[in-house]
Amino acid sequence: MSALPVVVLAGPPGSGKSTVAKVLSRLLELPVRDTDDDVEVKAGKPISDIFIDDGEPAFRDLEVAAVAEALVEHSGIVSLGGGAILHPLTQENLASYRNAGGTVVFLDVSLAHAAPRVGFNQARPLLLGNPRSKWKVLMDQRRPTYEAVSNLHVLTDDKTPEQVAQEIVDSLKGGSK
Repeated sequence: MSALPVVVLAGPPGSGKSTVAKVLSRLLELPVRDTDDDVEVKAGKPISDIFIDDGEPAFRDLEVAAVAEALVEHSGIVSLGGGAILHPLTQENLASYRNAGGTVVFLDVSLAHAAPRVGFNQARPLLLGNPRSKWKVLMDQRRPTYEAVSNLHVLTDDKTPEQVAQEIVDSLKGGSK
């Protein structure tokens, strides 16, 4: 590995990954890399268009590559897309990163707290239709994987992004996990 991210953020839509990444960036004076942004740049179009034009499997292939690249190329904070942890290769790459001393943070959130954050009206292809119901089903399916790939669990309910980021910083410095 040429570089090792300081922290990788994983979690469902509405958990605060992007916002917490920005706060961590400020606190740790490190750059942020968002793998969803990487996918959009590589594809030359928004994720919602990738789903429509090319299908979810094509998106997931781009996502696996984006995560793998970020884990070896970026030495700051990496924010993963909500479903990035689903692919077995990504799970293996995250395990290797953790085994090398990396920190994968599962930013957990309840539906009650995710709903106002996500708004369920943005371009989120997997939440089309009944977004609250689909979010719950996705979270029920993904929770065991989020827990398996992470070595730090932070519940974001009733916390500001600054409080969540500080909890992560404290943990990185050897504080309580």
